[in-house]
Amino acid sequence: MRNAEHHGGTAALTLGALGVVYGDIGTSPLYTVKEIFGPATGIPLDAQHLIGAVSVVFWGLMLVVTLKYVLLILRADNNGEGGIMALTALAAKAAGTTPRRRITLLLIGVMGAALFYGDSVLTPAVSVLSAVEGLEVITPAFKPYVLPICTGVLIALFAFQRFGTSAVGKFFGPIIVVWFGVLAATGVAQIAREPAILAALNPLNAISFLAAQGWHLFVALGAIVLAFTGAEALYADMGHFGKRPIQLAWTGLVLPALAIHYMGQGALLMRDPSALESPFFRMFPEAWLIPAVVLATLATVIASQAVISGCYSMTRQAMQLGLLPRMQVINTSAKEAGQIYMPGVNWLLLVAVLLAVFGFGSSSAMAAAYGIAVTVTMLITTVLTFFVVRQGWRLPLPLAIASTAFFIIVDGMLVVACSLKFFQGGWFPLVMGAAIFMVMATWRRGRELLLSSLRQDDPELLPFVQSLSQDSMHLVPRTAVYAVANPDTVPQALMHNLKHNQVLHERNIILTVVFHDVPWIPFEERVKVQPLVSGFWRVEVHYGFKNNPDIPQALELCKAHGIAINLFETSYFLSREIVVPTKGHGMALWCERMFALMSRNAGNAADFFRLPDNCVVELGTRVQI
Repeated sequence: MRNAEHHGGTAALTLGALGVVYGDIGTSPLYTVKEIFGPATGIPLDAQHLIGAVSVVFWGLMLVVTLKYVLLILRADNNGEGGIMALTALAAKAAGTTPRRRITLLLIGVMGAALFYGDSVLTPAVSVLSAVEGLEVITPAFKPYVLPICTGVLIALFAFQRFGTSAVGKFFGPIIVVWFGVLAATGVAQIAREPAILAALNPLNAISFLAAQGWHLFVALGAIVLAFTGAEALYADMGHFGKRPIQLAWTGLVLPALAIHYMGQGALLMRDPSALESPFFRMFPEAWLIPAVVLATLATVIASQAVISGCYSMTRQAMQLGLLPRMQVINTSAKEAGQIYMPGVNWLLLVAVLLAVFGFGSSSAMAAAYGIAVTVTMLITTVLTFFVVRQGWRLPLPLAIASTAFFIIVDGMLVVACSLKFFQGGWFPLVMGAAIFMVMATWRRGRELLLSSLRQDDPELLPFVQSLSQDSMHLVPRTAVYAVANPDTVPQALMHNLKHNQVLHERNIILTVVFHDVPWIPFEERVKVQPLVSGFWRVEVHYGFKNNPDIPQALELCKAHGIAINLFETSYFLSREIVVPTKGHGMALWCERMFALMSRNAGNAADFFRLPDNCVVELGTRVQI
């Protein structure tokens, strides 16, 4: 939703933000404290270390989430949009004084986007699994059923996606309000029984805890960082809810509830160290365990929903920026452009999530893998923000450095801390991110080589159409639209039409669609028309990476430029290139084969651009790259 704050009440948007934005970070108490004092860290479970660790968590929430994201990075909006792709475009535009710097920033941003997919796999897996593991607290007899129940919940969650999430915020918001209320209430109950934990509010206890760890500090941070996962969602979902509602939800409910609950878990463990096996569920009376498991499962499903929806949006943005091949996109809401469903992405994501669940087997094992992709993305966000602050906002260099250097150091320490868990599962999201990055790079480079090959083989457009205007070729009283990637050469579909059908339409539109690295292109800037010769026009249609491409709608805008197009008498001619991998220049042969495979399986251009099925003619040609 563009400038969402102006299209609804702040209260409704704040409730919606609670339901979508804060599910991930809000479910971190299910596993964070257990991992901080687990066997992998070796931190003693005593009052001094409990106060120190909880103090680090509290002040981490204040610095990393509140100061960095809520106060600084939420200001770096790209026409009201947030997220790693929007920030990358903003940073590249602000710092694009040299092509090399611009390309470098784009590569960094693409790397962050690729790592986001690793987070999209691990978040549903670790969140739902940690909630269902609460059944073991009720009775150990449930242990054999944890993985099957978790599998069933995940399959149901992904199967539900095809129905859309148009009311996701309104439906999930109240549940998350109850969740945070329960977090605060259970925390208060435990603090009242062990008020000594309130010493965690003193930042000196956090500093002394970290200083006492020595080089073991990074092992401790590798577990503590689990409390901050989900912070990226604050920025990624800014376009849906607006900056103000996200800030209000954090400061008014989420931060206080999380702070109270983490101190409550610390108070519980100070009084009963045996509760470490499941400190979250041990905060509830035995009679409330089943409702607690149900509520935790609902909360983790909501957290997973937010990441899955973000994965759809990220994939569509990557497609429109030329980083991924076309895939089927289904709009699930007539009112909200951001509510989409991508079947291919959905089922691939489910397979990856289930592989992670069965591969790791428990939330504790998965916690080792969870964090490294998130922290690298957080570091990339901070680096890109520096260029926005310096070049975009024109702040003095010392101030720009001061506003980001501290966070770069903190993020860097968190990345190092999570990297220590590389062989315990941290490799999983990195390998996945590297694979996605390779796919994106191969597709981008393959498209460049394909277009270069077409430019070499196809004649120039203007001399060709000038020669056609002098011929006495039979004219068909309809409009022909030829969609091309290169507007300066003759479309393959046009040459095939002339060669095989030997007819020419009265009105011929050479159409080029251009996607820009900004979120939105307004209607008044959507279409550019250039007359060529009698009967021929060159039309450029411009979209941002958040716009929904709709060519018939765009052609109606041509009327203001002097071209009255009857859409019921219009044929769309598309060229489908069949890529032939060859040895020699370009990419490695295996990369060319992978590009050819992606090209063959790319989504239908007619569906992507919303062309009417009964008006489309596809003509193929073989191209060597």
